[in-house]
Amino acid sequence: MALITGLFAFLYHLPQIYKWLLKPYYVTSVFMTVAFLMVRKTPGLCEHLPSQREDGNPCDFDWREVEILMFLSAIVMMKNRRAITLEQHMGNLFLFSKVANTILFFRLDIRLGILFLSLCVAFVMTCKPPLYMGPEYIKYFSDKTIDEELQKDSRVTWIVEFYANWAADCQSFAPVYADLSLKYNCTGLRFGKVDVGRYGEVAERYRVSTSPLSKQLPTLMLFQGGKEVMRRPMVDKKGRAVSWTFNDENIIREFNLNELFQKSKKMKKGRDLKEEEDNGPQPAEGSDELQPETNHPEQPTESKKDK
Repeated sequence: MALITGLFAFLYHLPQIYKWLLKPYYVTSVFMTVAFLMVRKTPGLCEHLPSQREDGNPCDFDWREVEILMFLSAIVMMKNRRAITLEQHMGNLFLFSKVANTILFFRLDIRLGILFLSLCVAFVMTCKPPLYMGPEYIKYFSDKTIDEELQKDSRVTWIVEFYANWAADCQSFAPVYADLSLKYNCTGLRFGKVDVGRYGEVAERYRVSTSPLSKQLPTLMLFQGGKEVMRRPMVDKKGRAVSWTFNDENIIREFNLNELFQKSKKMKKGRDLKEEEDNGPQPAEGSDELQPETNHPEQPTESKKDK
């Protein structure tokens, strides 16, 4: 049953996996994930490797290597229980596979361990995960524009994500947040983002710690009238984030997005009626009087990243 479920999941995500094959980050990650398996199983190479098997077969895993791989599988399964997107599942697999491979290579030969560890360090420094560039209705703030935008119109409710490009959780959350912006963005409910990894002053001003140990990235805040109403995740007295899952269901429930969206649509209707009254009665059909051009799109045009 588990095999059939995995097969269907693979087929479902096959188009996305195909796109990954075109990206160097994922290609390199896959090769580094299976590096030890390739070294141990490749004919002509495995014969020269040491082994602790009783039968002396150097091209098969010994009991200690099997134990490490089983422990790796258990850790990945536990971490993926809280994963939301496919990127998070694969990210956990890549991360812990590299750690396990490093241990296995050091146990096999210290020179191979040093070589693989050096490759991992070089990979982290030179190859970054691809950023989400899909459709969205999100306003990107800088340190000079965030306060002005949040306080410009007190009737507008803002949901702002504080993120950093180096944080894997922020990158995994990007498609979820973009999808919410496509569904709920309207005149009175807007979505924004600010890169606190780039604008450290903004992080200090809004009390968002950028330390990896604090687990505060990403942070979502709800602003009404330019003032913070709530944030997730919450922070305890020691400055550490309270565990919270960033999925669409939790965000919709905690931030009352459905209710906010309905109120925001009513605000737009009231604004349109007021503008019609200010503009006066419209000329009858067929009249030569020119009608004023009005354009009030339901969705804003800020969908490009302002960086």
